[in-house]
Amino acid sequence: MSSRIVLIGPPGSGKTSVGKILAEELKLKAIDTDREIEEKSGKKIGDIFLEVGELGFRKIEREVVLDALKREDSVISLGGGSILDEEVCEQLAAEPKVVYLEVSISNAAPRVGFNTERPLLLANPRQQWLKLFEERRDRYESLARYRVSTDNKKAKESAFEIKELLS
Repeated sequence: MSSRIVLIGPPGSGKTSVGKILAEELKLKAIDTDREIEEKSGKKIGDIFLEVGELGFRKIEREVVLDALKREDSVISLGGGSILDEEVCEQLAAEPKVVYLEVSISNAAPRVGFNTERPLLLANPRQQWLKLFEERRDRYESLARYRVSTDNKKAKESAFEIKELLS
């Protein structure tokens, strides 16, 4: 059985924070694919979008995500849009522990802060978030083996809920 847990969900669902805590609890490595992209490129995600556009970014993201999905003993937090890639979806469909972190916009907004680090949320962030979420929701739901709402919870509570769910 794979000792890999993959967290998916929209921006602000807590993938990074929950992933770190869950990895610590289970004595696994925490992998955040957005951070890995920044480390690999030496640039912030917003700068990558500016330089190569969304398509260029998604190409880099695909490589990083597919590489991460080969690593055992890890909790992998995927960027919210990584599930748009067909190859990534094929890999995720074969993963036994894909957890969809559900969140409402009222809970996501203060977490995301709708800042400039999220290039797809720059113009009218709330409307953009809702649009992205509507475009991606079916995919999140179809790829997930487990679902956990992070609404009104601290990251630690969500991490413990996932730990219980998977044990």
